[in-house]
Amino acid sequence: MKKIYLAGPDVFEPNAVEVGAQLKQLAAEYGFIGLFPLDNAISAKQTPHETARAIRDANIKLIESADIIMANLNPFRGVEPDSGTVFEVGFATALKKHVYCYAADCREMIERIRDKQQLSAAATCCQDGKLIEDFNLSHNLMMIDLVVAVNAESCLAYIAKEQGTGKNEI
Repeated sequence: MKKIYLAGPDVFEPNAVEVGAQLKQLAAEYGFIGLFPLDNAISAKQTPHETARAIRDANIKLIESADIIMANLNPFRGVEPDSGTVFEVGFATALKKHVYCYAADCREMIERIRDKQQLSAAATCCQDGKLIEDFNLSHNLMMIDLVVAVNAESCLAYIAKEQGTGKNEI
């Protein structure tokens, strides 16, 4: 079975271990072995900086061992995805891994930002005065073709169909 790294801010949920177990079970139902970042055993007897480095290094090893990366790009602490998840997507892309992403709100970025920040329908800049990308994409142009679904299950169904493995009803 192919291994799939389950990237996303789900590790910050209060019940992150249970969320990870659910994602791994769902991955198994679609014929994959799920790798969740919290599967790593990290020593708590280190400084915060050492712990952070150990977590990053362990997650990089999980990504390197995976065949596929599935990333949750839902907004995290704002309108954009979690920066750690975006790092993982970029790293996996550089490794030539198969990368698939999902986000519940796939409206065009400009529409999402206008709505979230209560901007006018004609606004082309965000509240900070920065230009809002308008490429008719739901996420930054670097994510082009990566956002394929609105939730983890539909993303796994898409991946299974693409990869020709396991359960593949969409």
